[in-house]
Amino acid sequence: MSHPSQSPGSPAATGLPSSLRLQLPSARLAPNSKGWKRIESHIPLLLRPLVRAYLLGYVSSVAPRLFTLISKHALRWKAGKKQQDGFVESFVNILRGGMDWHRFPTFCAILTGGSTLLEPLHCPMSHENGKLSRSFASFIAAWLGIKLLQSKRTPGFTEIISSPTVINVETPLPTSDAVPDQRQEVSPKQPIRTVHYAGRTLDLTLFAVTRALDVIFGELWSHYKARRHGSPSTTASSRLVESLISRLTDPAIFALSSALIMWTWFYHPSRLPRAYNKWITSAASVDSRLIEALRRCRAGSLVYGKDTGQAPLLGSMCKDYDWPEAWGDPAKAVPFPCEIVHMGCGPSCERHALSRFARSFKWAFTMYLPLNLLLVLRKPNWKALKKALVSACGSSAFLGVFITLFYYGVCLARTRLGPYIVGRDVKGCQKMDGGLCVGTGCAMCGWSILLENAGRRKDMALFVAPRALATLFPRRYDLRKQWRETAVFAASTAVVFTCALENPKRVRGVLGGVLAGVLKP
Repeated sequence: MSHPSQSPGSPAATGLPSSLRLQLPSARLAPNSKGWKRIESHIPLLLRPLVRAYLLGYVSSVAPRLFTLISKHALRWKAGKKQQDGFVESFVNILRGGMDWHRFPTFCAILTGGSTLLEPLHCPMSHENGKLSRSFASFIAAWLGIKLLQSKRTPGFTEIISSPTVINVETPLPTSDAVPDQRQEVSPKQPIRTVHYAGRTLDLTLFAVTRALDVIFGELWSHYKARRHGSPSTTASSRLVESLISRLTDPAIFALSSALIMWTWFYHPSRLPRAYNKWITSAASVDSRLIEALRRCRAGSLVYGKDTGQAPLLGSMCKDYDWPEAWGDPAKAVPFPCEIVHMGCGPSCERHALSRFARSFKWAFTMYLPLNLLLVLRKPNWKALKKALVSACGSSAFLGVFITLFYYGVCLARTRLGPYIVGRDVKGCQKMDGGLCVGTGCAMCGWSILLENAGRRKDMALFVAPRALATLFPRRYDLRKQWRETAVFAASTAVVFTCALENPKRVRGVLGGVLAGVLKP
């Protein structure tokens, strides 16, 4: 199965990996070649899923790190730094680290191998018992697998706490008329304890939960449509509504998830993983002072019509862009001009939107093209090259529209429509810059998914949804509550694996294809 937190490529503004445009390289690693089949013929039938899962997990966890290492040293070499100290050592450490027993490859082997090896032990007597047997075997395997990952202690989920205490100890002193009674205060050494936190596998758990819910609701919707199809009361309008629901569910999930992620990035960046937050900031390409001004406006420290000492924040930005310094003073400019949001593109919101699209497309194209060209190296020809260029352009257009819709949504709320809805007075401006403008941008950006075909929409929606859910949970929590996450993961995985064995087509997207290839006899 694909590791949700280590997908190859860089995530897009919503956390989407470029590999989604490449159909997830891990899916291409399914052992279908003739050479692999010859090797696999020497492996016992029951052990084949285990071996496939381990190799797939190993490649999917090691390949992105090797790619990053090679890219880093290639850039250093291009910059004229001929010495590549530590390259071979780092290369070997990455290969060796992937074989660590509490890493992702071993987890995949336990999860898949356990599901297939434990099932025959139950000897089912009927189809229903067979489903129950598969579910139980998958539950046990998932429980053991996730516990293996959770057993690893990492610095990010470990904290050393010192508890300073002061103990008063009464000690008798020599009696004296001048000092009738004294007490000596002794401060012993501060006790130090190590505290371990849970949450390291939360992303993986939410990935499993999302997939399980998709399987369950997909099955319920399928039964509903089958029942309605044979009903004489079915009308053309009801069929149209059902068709719209089927077509818009994935785009709606993606748009809602994107809105939640972008809102979190803007107002609660600490809830996102550091690398995730850094990448979105790079894609957004916005002056941090502008973001901070809108955050302070929402927090209430920057108030329009009052001097609360916040003028230097945007005032320094006005100096840098050669604007009137009064534009950045919330006591004078109510609200600050939308040209500040445009960051040097002029007063027109539409021109700023076009400029954003052009810059975002160029930035994304330089990232997506090399990743697409990597696949051309397998079978280099003009057709593959053309496909790589088209795919890179499609990915860049999607990301460009995503970023453009976010910024134009902000302008739409602040300048084009917002003043006519909430008013132009101080209260209305405070409400607009206190969250409504950012909320409008967040609500609009995710609908760029409509540029993609239906097949990719479901993959992208199912990829982003667990990341959106992760913003609602703490990144670390009490270790004593970890059993709840373990149980949820095991139950969700049991649903997905049972469905993959009983009805493989119900597990949608790339994951369904990967599981079908790994679990086949």
